[in-house]
Amino acid sequence: MTAPNQVSPVPPADLPSTLGELRATGHQYRTVKQELRDNLLARMGSGEERFPGIVGYEDTVLPEVERALLAGHDMVLLGERGQGKTRLIRSLGGLLDEWTPVIPGSVLNEHPMHPIAPASRALVDSAGDDLPIGWLHRSMRYGEKLATPDTSVGDLIGDVDPIRLAQGRTLGDPETIHFGLVPRTNRGVFAVNELPDLAERIQVALLNVLEERDIQVRGYQLRLPLDLLLVASANPEDYTNRGRIITPLKDRFGAEIRTHYPLDLDLELALIRQEADLVAVVPEHVLEVLARFARDVRESPSVDPRSGVSARFAIAAAETVAAAALRRSGLLAGAGAGAGAAVSASAGVGAASRPEAPVARIGDTVSVTSTLRGKVEFESGEEGRETEVLAHLLRTATAETFRARLAGLDLSGFTAIVAEGGAVETGELVSSAELLRQVGTVPGLAKVLDRLGLGDAPSPEEAAAGIEFVLEGLHLTRRLGKDVTDSGRTVYGDRD
Repeated sequence: MTAPNQVSPVPPADLPSTLGELRATGHQYRTVKQELRDNLLARMGSGEERFPGIVGYEDTVLPEVERALLAGHDMVLLGERGQGKTRLIRSLGGLLDEWTPVIPGSVLNEHPMHPIAPASRALVDSAGDDLPIGWLHRSMRYGEKLATPDTSVGDLIGDVDPIRLAQGRTLGDPETIHFGLVPRTNRGVFAVNELPDLAERIQVALLNVLEERDIQVRGYQLRLPLDLLLVASANPEDYTNRGRIITPLKDRFGAEIRTHYPLDLDLELALIRQEADLVAVVPEHVLEVLARFARDVRESPSVDPRSGVSARFAIAAAETVAAAALRRSGLLAGAGAGAGAAVSASAGVGAASRPEAPVARIGDTVSVTSTLRGKVEFESGEEGRETEVLAHLLRTATAETFRARLAGLDLSGFTAIVAEGGAVETGELVSSAELLRQVGTVPGLAKVLDRLGLGDAPSPEEAAAGIEFVLEGLHLTRRLGKDVTDSGRTVYGDRD
């Protein structure tokens, strides 16, 4: 759906251009809630996806949302941060008609068969079937306001325009009112995000909109039967921490729906794959580690459960890991260029080595513990230990993935590499070619790569990612030793 305030798409040329032509097509005026109900039922009947891009709510939240829409209820979504409340609300606009007729120039998006402002009613009466009509795309029928303590009644409802008063209009004239966001979203969907942050006196201004469907501006009551679906989002903890939804307003919402984080690992992974903008290849086993990591952080007693751990945490972690892989690729390319120049100067030939493709490894995940700690609110007793807590949870997630992916495989070929004093050195700037050279031919490697989903013919970078994951997993299960050098490289060796 087009973002709010974006220019509306151009309507098709075959749409009616006058009220008379519109009537001739048999068009019937419907309220927004009737429109949403009819289109939702049509999608149910056709099997078309009703809420594209919404992951993990198919059997829990979405049925409740559908019941609220079918009942014609305004609704409030309750849930911790990063549970996709705003995305779900924005998707509701996709259930509106693609194009709807409007009176041109009406700031209230009035339907030509159902004008509500005095000036619009007079215009329709005088022009009749010759009234020119415009068409509004559904992307322009969505309004949104993030509630903040400084939000005013004028922002939401409207205020008297002093310039219009100066032009000679009287204070009781509706034409003197500059309408706010809610009336301007008439015949659409309006969302108030983080509703408890809205001052209680401002929440009162929404009471008439929800129930009586009129607005009041500076003591002047204007009967405007606004036609819209009002949806709000809130964090349950906000009732006692930052504010609350006043009881009369809460009572006017027909449905209160609780959201949640992905219920299982597969849904968490699906969300990361859908939302993360990855600049490098991130193998499935690395994504699984990050998904488990996010879930472990949410469940950790060291983390404040009231604030929640946003789904954006895992998404940002995947993007950070991909960026680490891209950085390695860029730095190794620079190092390779320097080495190539040296060879050319001494030998008179320019044998360029194969560039390192950006593929993430398990070692790249370490970077997320420091860069993403600001996304997590810890219990007061963990002050100063934030990175340490996250590092422990990351190791736990890696070990869990190692057991889940490679349980039952014979990994003695990997432990044999470091037997009798041998070692394998890896790290942020160790190329895949260098890592593969150190390990040589490893019995059982093909089965490992197959279990990790790296295919029958993995690239050197993918093979290196698989090998590093096995080495780290063997260390975490106490079958290999591990040291980190002063230069930042990681050395896997015998535990003794």
